[in-house]
Amino acid sequence: AAPVQVSYIGYLGTMGAGYIDYLLADEVLIPEGSRKHYTEKITYLSSYQVNDSKRRIADKVFTRAECGLPESGFVYCCFNNTYKITPKTFDGWMRILGQVPGSVLWLFEENPKAAENLRREAASRGVDAGRLIFGKRLPVAEYLARYRVADLFLDTLPYNAGTTASDALWAGLPVLTLRGESFASRMAASLLTAIGLPELITSGQKEYEALAVELALDPEKLRATREKLERNRLTTRLFDTGRFTRNIEAAYRAMYERYQEGLPPDHLFIERIT
Repeated sequence: AAPVQVSYIGYLGTMGAGYIDYLLADEVLIPEGSRKHYTEKITYLSSYQVNDSKRRIADKVFTRAECGLPESGFVYCCFNNTYKITPKTFDGWMRILGQVPGSVLWLFEENPKAAENLRREAASRGVDAGRLIFGKRLPVAEYLARYRVADLFLDTLPYNAGTTASDALWAGLPVLTLRGESFASRMAASLLTAIGLPELITSGQKEYEALAVELALDPEKLRATREKLERNRLTTRLFDTGRFTRNIEAAYRAMYERYQEGLPPDHLFIERIT
């Protein structure tokens, strides 16, 4: 084994293995009170997720018709894998649709059977199954451009969007999340903190649903949120690739210096969230 071993991104929690020394995270993902649940020592970056600030978004401007969406009405979106959609999350989404007339929920279609099941579940909750729209897989640059047709991304709990949330934010689509207690349920909160949009982080189901409805019924508030996101995309740490690279290299140096000095692994703070 290597003298120092580090876990990052592959598994969203502790490995529970004594031979893994460190876990890369940030203070939103693993607050001080949660460290006891991890066998690793935590190395804190200012933002845990690496992103490419030169990632290309296609020039193509998608129309609602091309995406199978109605010409009017608020478009909620969630392109997470369907296995992240729990009954509780889905119940909340249906209540949101019920409070926003004409709104639709745009989901990612992994397979026709999943789409069929979700439509059936919507109908069983008194929501017209036609208000669930499904998008197919696209090449990455076009997939990113397609986000611009949506109005608001609704996150899942307890398994949040990670890379998918960053995709939406990079494309300029606000993401609404409900912060939980585990690593996997705090990912979107971490990303929103890093991009300077903590107002899109909720802490309870009722708050999550209320804010989803408010943003749909208050166009001015949504517009201000989108404008703030656009300003922050290239000026905050979430998409600052150079900053992330410097921080992770500093983390590796700090880990190895402790090893060279004969010191055991310990919690490390490379850059605090301010």
